[in-house]
Amino acid sequence: MYVAVKGGEAAILATHDLVAEARRGDASVPEISVAQIREQQGLACARVMNEGSLYDPDLAALALKQAQGDAIEAAFLMRAYRTTLPRFGSSEPVDTARMAIRRRVSATYKDLPGGQVLGPTYDYTHRLFDFALMDNEQSGTSSQPPSPAVDRLDSHMPRVPDILGAEGLMEPEVPPEGDPRPFDLTREPVSFPAERDVRLQSMARGDEGFLLGLGYSVQRGFGNSHPFVGEIRVGEVSVEFVPEELGFAVDLGDLTLTECQMVNQFAGSKDVPPQFTRGYGLAFGHSERKAMSMSLVDRALKCREFGEAAEYPAQQDEFVLYHSDNVEAAGFVEHLKLPHYVDFQGELELIRRIHREREERLTREADKLPEAAE
Repeated sequence: MYVAVKGGEAAILATHDLVAEARRGDASVPEISVAQIREQQGLACARVMNEGSLYDPDLAALALKQAQGDAIEAAFLMRAYRTTLPRFGSSEPVDTARMAIRRRVSATYKDLPGGQVLGPTYDYTHRLFDFALMDNEQSGTSSQPPSPAVDRLDSHMPRVPDILGAEGLMEPEVPPEGDPRPFDLTREPVSFPAERDVRLQSMARGDEGFLLGLGYSVQRGFGNSHPFVGEIRVGEVSVEFVPEELGFAVDLGDLTLTECQMVNQFAGSKDVPPQFTRGYGLAFGHSERKAMSMSLVDRALKCREFGEAAEYPAQQDEFVLYHSDNVEAAGFVEHLKLPHYVDFQGELELIRRIHREREERLTREADKLPEAAE
């Protein structure tokens, strides 16, 4: 706490009024509603839910409105609110293999069992401005009829890594001995080296841009990864909870999730034959870039399990986990804006003293030069 600073309360309260004014903008322009943000800025809401570690599209939309679209500030609001919520227990593991799929693509099988489902995606757009959207905004009406609701595919679709696993070509994934409860990094301190459940939790709420950069790094000069998208699927899964007083599972509702499983080659070792390995990513909402980046870094962080040398940033769990948390990173960077008067004055006086001593030394050396010449 900066006890040396006094009389700033009135100024701080005034900034609150200025923030509200800046957030509202031109009063002649209709104010955007939370419902509009939730329905029309769904990808931004998904990012805030992921990095805020709380699934609630309405609160994510409210956070974005309150933060003027600043995704990190919105995630901070979500996390702060999350700490006030009571905890009743843990839900049952969701079964993404039985996801009600809206979108499902694979880069490994052309004739994918169950079919490729393109769904809503920007992958095939031309990245040209659609100025008709501005016309719609000005008129307040849409020039096109509303699109029909996206049908969800309820049939069971096998996941690509499961197909490879049936042939013995994919690394098996089995629960740890005793199938312990996953680590909860929101309630327990993290230690290193971190286990995979800790790493996946941390990346699930890590900064999308940071993870994207790390994922990119392992494909070029800071890694040796040549992955294939085994499968990306987007859809709804049911969440179940077992109340102690009932003793059986109760369906709480559906979550929209994005799951990505990357397929990577592994040359094998003395004990393990050559096979494919996987990287895994799971994110709230429609968040393909986040899930893909997460799966790339997940595979890089599994280097110890395969006897690979940890040589690159994305293979260092402490580097990844500590620096991917954008709320913590933003707090540490932005705290530099706060008063550091005492610290700076100390360094300023040190530099001044060094300068004085240097000048005095140079003066003494200059005075000795004529004597040496004689």
